[in-house]
Amino acid sequence: MSILKRMAAVSVPLFAAQACAAPLSTLDPAGPSAEAIAWLWWVFLAGAGGLTLFVMALLALSFGAPRAVSERRWTWGLGVWFSLAILSAMLVAGVAVGERLLPRDTALEVRAHAQQWSWTFTHPGPDGTVIETGRDLHIPAGQPVDVRITSADVIHSFWVPRLAGKMDAIPGRENVLRLQAASPGIYEGRCAEFCGIGYATHRFRVIAHDPADWPASVPAQAEEAPE
Repeated sequence: MSILKRMAAVSVPLFAAQACAAPLSTLDPAGPSAEAIAWLWWVFLAGAGGLTLFVMALLALSFGAPRAVSERRWTWGLGVWFSLAILSAMLVAGVAVGERLLPRDTALEVRAHAQQWSWTFTHPGPDGTVIETGRDLHIPAGQPVDVRITSADVIHSFWVPRLAGKMDAIPGRENVLRLQAASPGIYEGRCAEFCGIGYATHRFRVIAHDPADWPASVPAQAEEAPE
């Protein structure tokens, strides 16, 4: 039994490392927005871990012999100010990252229109043309891109974990999400909002092209939706 426990202890970090590199992992960022979100995740994990260790330490001390304690130190110093300091740091980090993710300057614009249960993407094409695709969103790598997100029916959610956070697609409203791919490649995306019985197949890909080939590399015809 002890051997099995040791093997399990070793295998957990290995499986965790595998998960961090998965196509939909937020901990394997491939762009500045995703990097900021991943950094915030680690900050929150550290803050939650610090508070958890503090509570576990207090719990362990409670099983010892009765002792005289300073109300000012334990109630105010550790109970209030220690927790308040950690929570305040987490709040500041969250607000700072949220402000950083806002699209404040101009960027290339594409459109993502959601419906049950597929996406329609609109891109600028060569010579001023407009190209629509039904499976893949095409963007140039290394450049900020604003995705204008709309919905035809119910609430959906546009999410490419390795490039940016989530943004809802709401009927009658247009939301804008800033994303950027650090290098050319294919990045998996999906609807992150349960939107009906076809939710499981509501997937798409973001294909980041070499900027030298953009927008000529965007296919001129719509692709079939993924199965």
